[in-house]
Amino acid sequence: MRVLTWNINSVRLRSGIVQGVMKSHAPDVMCLQETKCPDDLFPADDFKALGYVHQHINGMKSYNGVCVLSKVPFEKTEIHKRVGKEDCRHIGVSFKKFDLHNLYIPAGGDEPDPEINDKYKHKLDFVDEMARWFKRRYTKDKAVVTLGDFNIAPLEHDVWSSRQLRNVVSHTEPEKIRLAKMLKSLDWVDAIRHFVPEEEKCYTWWSYRNRDWKKSNRGRRLDHIWVTQPLKPKLKSHEIFIPARDFEKPSDHVPVMIDLAS
Repeated sequence: MRVLTWNINSVRLRSGIVQGVMKSHAPDVMCLQETKCPDDLFPADDFKALGYVHQHINGMKSYNGVCVLSKVPFEKTEIHKRVGKEDCRHIGVSFKKFDLHNLYIPAGGDEPDPEINDKYKHKLDFVDEMARWFKRRYTKDKAVVTLGDFNIAPLEHDVWSSRQLRNVVSHTEPEKIRLAKMLKSLDWVDAIRHFVPEEEKCYTWWSYRNRDWKKSNRGRRLDHIWVTQPLKPKLKSHEIFIPARDFEKPSDHVPVMIDLAS
C-alpha cells in the first residue's frame, strides 16, 4: 500500500496538480493538509473520477483543513477537536489492517515565546495533547500510522542550518522536545528517517520567499510519516517528490510517501 501526505495549500486552487500526482504516483491513500476549503466546496468529484471514492473531509473557509482520499475502503472515520478549538487539524480513519491519523499541527507564528505569542503556545499545547492522546488511545502493539504537516523539523539535518535556525519557529528546542515526547508516546518509527540516515540532509518544504529555491536549497523537513512498531517490518520504500516544488503554482511543500508491504 502506498500512503502519501502533502500540504497542498488550497485544494481548489491546486486540484490539477493533486490529480497529476495521483496519476503519476498512484498512491492508494492520499492525505492532504491546509485544504482551505469548506466541505461543500471540496472538489470531491475530481478525485472520485480517478478512483479515490473513499473520502473523509474536514475543512473550513480560507484556513487549515485536512482530508483522506483513498482507493481502499475504510471502516470508521473520526474528527478530533484539539486544545479546545474547532479548526480542522486532525482526522482519523480505520483501515482493515491499521488506523491512520492525518494531522496539521499549527505553524506557531514568528515569535518563539508562548507568553507573548498565542500561536506558539497553541502549537506547543497541540503537540503535548497529541502525545498524551496517542498514549491513552493505543497500546504499542497496535498498527497505527500518523502523518501530515507537523510544522516541526526536529533533527539537525532536517534544516539547512541548525545553528542559524535554532531560534526560528519550527526548529526551536521547546518544539523539538515536545515532538520527541510525541514520538516516544507509542515508540513510533519516523518512516522517512528509517530510510534516510540522520546525518543526511532531508527536506520537504522550501519557502516561497526564496527567489531560486533550488539554488539556495534552504529547506526544512516539516512533513512526516510515522508508523508504530508492528508496521516497521512492512516499510518497503519511500519517496519525497521534490520535482513537485517546480510545478506551476506549486505548494511550498512537496508530496511525501511510503510503501507498506501487505
